[in-house]
Amino acid sequence: MPLERELKRLALRLGRHLLASRRRVVTAESCTGGWVAKTITDIPGSSQWFDTGFVVYSNAAKTRELGVRSRTLIRHGAVSEEVAREMARGALVVSRAELAVAVTGIAGPDGGTADKPVGTVWLCWAEHRGRKIHFRTRKVRFAGDRNTVRARSVALALRGLLR
Repeated sequence: MPLERELKRLALRLGRHLLASRRRVVTAESCTGGWVAKTITDIPGSSQWFDTGFVVYSNAAKTRELGVRSRTLIRHGAVSEEVAREMARGALVVSRAELAVAVTGIAGPDGGTADKPVGTVWLCWAEHRGRKIHFRTRKVRFAGDRNTVRARSVALALRGLLR
């Protein structure tokens, strides 16, 4: 499968980059269910640059594990820029990593709404720079079935870490 090769290629590039810069990454995943972390840990030696991964599928887990505020979830919903940012921030705070990626979305086949249709995904990349955390977010809408939405989200998460 070409996508599997692409994911492996991206993870290998990420590993080389993080090793060279002596940094580590943490993942915070909802709709991808740990697929970003799995892709990273498929690479031999990834323990040198991968700290940990969080799969926070439920809202309660997002709050409990990563400190996503209940009021943020109520006000904006789990699939939002605000929640993706809080997931990424929380992952950095509770890990020893310098870089984080968070993914939250609606992979389908159901669960979509008029405002947030199936395929809507928010990603956030966060980086410790000194004492500050810098964020970059992106909203996408992927076409395709559940597996396609999730796989394309993983690829985008890895590409964003390489930026």
